Amino acid sequence: MTAPVCPLAEAASILPARGALIGLDLGTKTIGVAASDPDRSLAAGVETVARKAFQTDAARLLALAAERRAVGFVLGLPLNMDGSEGPRAQSTRAFARNLARLTDMPIAFWDERLSTAAVERDLIAADASRAKRAAIIDQHAAAFILQGALDFLRQMRNRSV
Repeated sequence: MTAPVCPLAEAASILPARGALIGLDLGTKTIGVAASDPDRSLAAGVETVARKAFQTDAARLLALAAERRAVGFVLGLPLNMDGSEGPRAQSTRAFARNLARLTDMPIAFWDERLSTAAVERDLIAADASRAKRAAIIDQHAAAFILQGALDFLRQMRNRSV
């Protein structure tokens, strides 16, 4: 069992037409998790997983996916501003390859440049305290990433109709 790991534009053709997607914002200390509804119109934050060992983290992510009957994962790919890949992007790719060995659900990459900064601005604008922002920023970043992916998938679908 090895899931396909590819950019979202390629994953679109192998994802079932319906079913929730799980969005992930991989940090060094935490993993922000978001989920979509089965129709893939809206992404919402689910939880922030404190990173431990890969097997432990992966087991939690797969359990969250099972609870939501998810059909795929969307991982934020932290590209540099010039589009090149640095160590964090390589780490994300390695995480995806390892996760792919544990599931048959497609794993898609989505450009996450500026997602955390955008979410931070929104939370500050909403007057969230620093402690509150720290507690929820990762899952909000995951929702921001997943919503961007959902919007892209909708645009692709609308163009092909």
